[in-house]
Amino acid sequence: MSINFIAFSGSTRADSFNRMLLAHAIRGASLRGASVIELHLNYFPMPLYDGDLEAAEGIPEAAIRLKALFAGADGFLIASPEYNGFFSGVLKNTLDWLSRPTAGEDSPVPFKGKVAAVMSASPGGLGGVRGLQHLRTLLSNLQVTVIPEQVTIPHAHKVFSSDGTLADSRLAAKTEQLGAALTAFAEKIRG
Repeated sequence: MSINFIAFSGSTRADSFNRMLLAHAIRGASLRGASVIELHLNYFPMPLYDGDLEAAEGIPEAAIRLKALFAGADGFLIASPEYNGFFSGVLKNTLDWLSRPTAGEDSPVPFKGKVAAVMSASPGGLGGVRGLQHLRTLLSNLQVTVIPEQVTIPHAHKVFSSDGTLADSRLAAKTEQLGAALTAFAEKIRG
């Protein structure tokens, strides 16, 4: 039975550098034998998390659908832009809603025991590294094991070709290796 990952970006922009980056990690995981489903968070719209809203209306239908997909995965490939030193608000909001238990569930059902790899592409000089530190903390709080390897791409507007691939073959190989490393880690855990 193959390893199954959900891959997604914390950006909803159509031409997101992080979506482009994610494609390379997906390729690396797939070449290692993993089955990868890429999701776009803009297809799962959710209101800002609000405990009063949850009490009045329950968990949004989009969150329930996404939660089911996450629960069936072995882990996650996550690319996130960095906004003011943190990961994106849409990513935080999504993870907040998915961590909410439904009747009879223990929290955090779709995350506990899963593995993840994180990456970021940014027009800035640090490549999103500050945001990934915070994302690692959040994922750890949700009981996800994040592998130590990560990829950060500074000056992203200069390193992607018009077709969305990384023009620098070294960076492309490094990102593919990240996907392969997550697959190898998940295989080791599964035993």
